[in-house]
Amino acid sequence: MNTVLIGAQFGDEGKGKIIDILAQKSDYVVRYQGGNNAGHTVEVNGTQFILHLIPSGILHTGTKCVIGHGVVVNPAALLEEIAYLESKGVHVDEKRLFVSEGVHLIFPYHQALDVLKEKRRGRDAIGTTKKGIGPAYADKASRTGIRLVDLYDEGRFYRKLKENIEFENEVFEKVFHAPPVNFEEIFHQYIEYGRNLKKFSCDTIELLNQAVKGKKTILFEGAQGTLLDVDFGTYPYVTSSHPVSAGASLGSGLSPRVFDQVMGVVKAYTTRVGEGPFPTEFKDDMQEKIRSLGKEYGATTGRPRRCGWFDACLARYSVLVNGMNALAVTKLDILGGVEKLKICVGYRNGKKTYSFFPHDISVLRACEPIYEEMDGWSEEIHHVRRYQDLPLATRRYIERISQLLETPVKIVSVGADRDQTIFL
Repeated sequence: MNTVLIGAQFGDEGKGKIIDILAQKSDYVVRYQGGNNAGHTVEVNGTQFILHLIPSGILHTGTKCVIGHGVVVNPAALLEEIAYLESKGVHVDEKRLFVSEGVHLIFPYHQALDVLKEKRRGRDAIGTTKKGIGPAYADKASRTGIRLVDLYDEGRFYRKLKENIEFENEVFEKVFHAPPVNFEEIFHQYIEYGRNLKKFSCDTIELLNQAVKGKKTILFEGAQGTLLDVDFGTYPYVTSSHPVSAGASLGSGLSPRVFDQVMGVVKAYTTRVGEGPFPTEFKDDMQEKIRSLGKEYGATTGRPRRCGWFDACLARYSVLVNGMNALAVTKLDILGGVEKLKICVGYRNGKKTYSFFPHDISVLRACEPIYEEMDGWSEEIHHVRRYQDLPLATRRYIERISQLLETPVKIVSVGADRDQTIFL
């Protein structure tokens, strides 16, 4: 079965753990969009792995990992991540990791531009990770981007890079009154990156289509979440790519016809990093309680995540956009001990009510959530491995989420470790 795994909220839903579990039975795991602004955390026997570009499937020796052409890659970050995995005893070689020669590269001027633009926006800042992701995708769209394959033709790379840096330095000096970047330094640095990455580079479109012909099982890994999609999210407070299921086809070069299952990952509550509307955000001491218990800090930036009640309106929208036919519910254990739980089932703006996620940001900001209240549970559930052994109130909560989203729950996570998982 070929599965697309997507975040059904604002990202940070715990996709890394679910990918890690599903990768055990997958021949290939494909990362199809985003960059090192994403962070997937996987815990194995008490050891934590934080991955930013390489698919979580790398932790399984029999699984091949692919970085598709829809990803934007900072070569320094990728090489650093390879070294990090090697230091933790995870071997990464050209037989296990395949990087599309068509990936667009992130350069120091992209990162500098990201920082300067965020500063210029002031109170209207989007809350980017300042990793240069947006400017790299902007170059891709404006056809001035530089791809990994360009590094293997020094003459072509020299011309492209010189043209880009000359333009960006004018912007830095005349618009932002900021210092220029050094062409020679970046040129030689990236030629060396190209040499180091050459063995991993290949035509991943052909590789994956051959895998499909060979009846291999492929798992597609999205970064961020549906509500951060550049088209379907809370624009402009979004990422610069397509975390939705359609992005798996765009970023891998495979037809949507090869996808058998779209599994959406939701937290048992909701979190969001950065700016943007968040109707169900906690407004009391629950904010700090859930953030502390759930260790809700960005894996990439360390920024504290904003926390709130489960938003079924938002998640139902994700189901429709992605064509989801399965759900994984994570961090259920964090809600233990909360006497009364709330689920948002709609929004109210003055006399008008919404049962569907509104796209107008100003409307969404003014909306008040309509809540349905349920009994919580006090029992410890970290040790539970069978669904029927969960407390009745816990099962009712899961079943209500499934009912509201009209999608079956297939996986429930009751802790950070790989084995703290229940399969339905």
